[in-house]
Amino acid sequence: MSNLFDLTGKTALVTGASGVLGAHFARVLATAGAAVALAARRTDRLESLAEEITSAGGKAFAVSIDVTDAASVEAAFANTAAALGPVDILINNSGIAQTAPALSLSDDDWTSVVDVNLNGAFRCAQAAARQMKPNGGGVIVNIASILSFRVTAQVPAYAATKAGLVQMTHALALEWARDGIRVNALAPGYIATDINSDFFASPAGEAMIKRIPQRRLGQPSDLDGPLLLLASEASAYMTGSVITADGGHLHSTL
Repeated sequence: MSNLFDLTGKTALVTGASGVLGAHFARVLATAGAAVALAARRTDRLESLAEEITSAGGKAFAVSIDVTDAASVEAAFANTAAALGPVDILINNSGIAQTAPALSLSDDDWTSVVDVNLNGAFRCAQAAARQMKPNGGGVIVNIASILSFRVTAQVPAYAATKAGLVQMTHALALEWARDGIRVNALAPGYIATDINSDFFASPAGEAMIKRIPQRRLGQPSDLDGPLLLLASEASAYMTGSVITADGGHLHSTL
């Protein structure tokens, strides 16, 4: 049997590639054989990652993108096509959060989260589909969250945008199915990174971990299998699907 997870000959673009998870996703896709466009606002933060992937035998290209700017998105996809070929796989990973009580959240705070997490994801999906449709299709993986389905305190904008991203996944999957474009979502639970390590070492963080049925945080590597499934032909008959990887957290006792 051929390797269904082999991405050789494919071009993948990962937004938010300067972040911990975005960089990890890029490494996973490159290891599977894809040529990877590393997309973020500041390309200087991507050069070392591009060099790392290239030194390991992969192919990577750093490209500037501001997902809140339609012209920047179009330019990023055009530059990627010129450097690596048209995009076959989009990992819609850019995201920000504003942590504050709802009554303290300014209009600008709310709007900035919506414009990156939801509007930005739509802009990138549109740009990707414009390249994919003439080439017989492609794959879009939207990075959602377990907060798409349940909420925690003081992140109303983030939770709302991630819920919207899931519904957008369903809508685009339906609309683009006959164009050969599959649109699915990956919804991680709490993943251990350098950024959140101090919180999860605190009493509040430890209490949260105890509410996860597996009693542990996820590691970035726990997302490798779901990511490769959705990005590859292994999921050829899946579109509009959402995969959670959360240690059972969504099913914990209320």
